[in-house]
Amino acid sequence: MSTVAAPAIERPAPDEHAPYYSRYIDLVPEGDVLDLLDRQAQDTVGFLRGIPIHLHDHRYAEGKWSVKEVIGHLADTERVFAYRALRFARGDRTELAGFDENAYTPAGEFGLREFESLVEEWLNVRRASLSLFRSLTPEQARRRGLANGQEISVRAIAFIAAGHIIHHTAILRERYLGES
Repeated sequence: MSTVAAPAIERPAPDEHAPYYSRYIDLVPEGDVLDLLDRQAQDTVGFLRGIPIHLHDHRYAEGKWSVKEVIGHLADTERVFAYRALRFARGDRTELAGFDENAYTPAGEFGLREFESLVEEWLNVRRASLSLFRSLTPEQARRRGLANGQEISVRAIAFIAAGHIIHHTAILRERYLGES
């Protein structure tokens, strides 16, 4: 069986997302975002599995998430992004509500989970997201919808997902592991 390469997803224009999301999109290097999302799957898992056990429940400051909670947040957020992308790619014009990560994270009770189960969950969610993004036609990737009162394109969501991981792995490295 032959496979056809997925068409590249072009970088979104600034009018395809709320200005807030530029903080993630701007972190994404030039190149194929699908390749980046794929590489991030293995790179991020390798990085997370390298975090010492004694830091899994570590918080770098009072009121901040633990390492486990950060990973749970990554999985939750990726799921929300993929759901939005699916709905909008399919032409669904129903406005979607926002989500409050500061409410989701404590409700996820990630501190009660085994660290490896959180890593595996994120990896599985990323694989599913990647499968969705690879299935899109250029037209589907350009489609837009409303989420949290803001218009956003499917391709912007792919770039946000990639940048969100870059953002949080940098925080884990700097604030939790003390790397510079």
